[in-house]
Amino acid sequence: MHKSGFVNIVGNPNVGKSTLMNALVGERISIITSKAQTTRHRIMGIVNGDDFQIVYSDTPGVLKPNYKLQEDMLQYAQSALSDADVLLYVTDVLDKADKNANFVRLVNENTAPVILILNKIDLIDQTTLEQLVEKWKEIIPRAEILPISALHKANLEPLLKRIKELLPEGPAYFDKDSLTDKPARFFVTEIIREKILLNYDKEIPYSVEAVVEQFKEEDDLIRIHAVIYCERDSQKGILIGKSGSSLKKIGIQARKDIETFFQKKVFLQMFVKVEKDWRNKETKLKNFGYDKITG
Repeated sequence: MHKSGFVNIVGNPNVGKSTLMNALVGERISIITSKAQTTRHRIMGIVNGDDFQIVYSDTPGVLKPNYKLQEDMLQYAQSALSDADVLLYVTDVLDKADKNANFVRLVNENTAPVILILNKIDLIDQTTLEQLVEKWKEIIPRAEILPISALHKANLEPLLKRIKELLPEGPAYFDKDSLTDKPARFFVTEIIREKILLNYDKEIPYSVEAVVEQFKEEDDLIRIHAVIYCERDSQKGILIGKSGSSLKKIGIQARKDIETFFQKKVFLQMFVKVEKDWRNKETKLKNFGYDKITG
């Protein structure tokens, strides 16, 4: 008997969805920072066994959209409700349950089995944990509740066991050697964007997009030409820094992580271009890979 299914991870921003995804997949599929809106796409990570295939989906945190890019991000999160065989609703010990009440209502109305992941339990005591469990029982009555610490990989074995039990019978959806549905270029852009999130403040990280214009793999080297798009000339100046120092810094950091990811030497060239108000332009969003239909 072979089991397979889509296990979709949803929840508010900054509750640890990407950390959980990476822990379950065993690889660094999703980028992680302390900033909200780090995840912009729906990203699949595939775990294979002899008699099962689990297709995990990491999704953007649920938010009220202020521009078209955020509308697409919300669509990715909502699409994960419609095709889930098992739904992992991730919250944490600091999360406010009423933050996105409408999305919680959709989770309650969903027919797929729901496991409510109460993350970051290492930050509270047992009494507080028990109170939170009771509170979430009232909010999503149909959910099984499992307290974990994704960062410290605490209580992940019972979670994996329960996921396997809930998977429907069926053949694999992807080749058994597949790790993700995303192409190599995607992970390059995500790593570059992660370094921007970690090194810049205020509106800069949310106003940029990285695009790989050339990805040429040779025997012992990968040559990458990437462009960082921002919305204003002032942002371009900040991204580049004095005599190119800031761009050089994130380039070095990104190259090291890309080399680790591909296990190969990398030659990375990065440039910065201005594309005014790209976050509200449908054509630009599509060019940057934000496809509402397939997302």
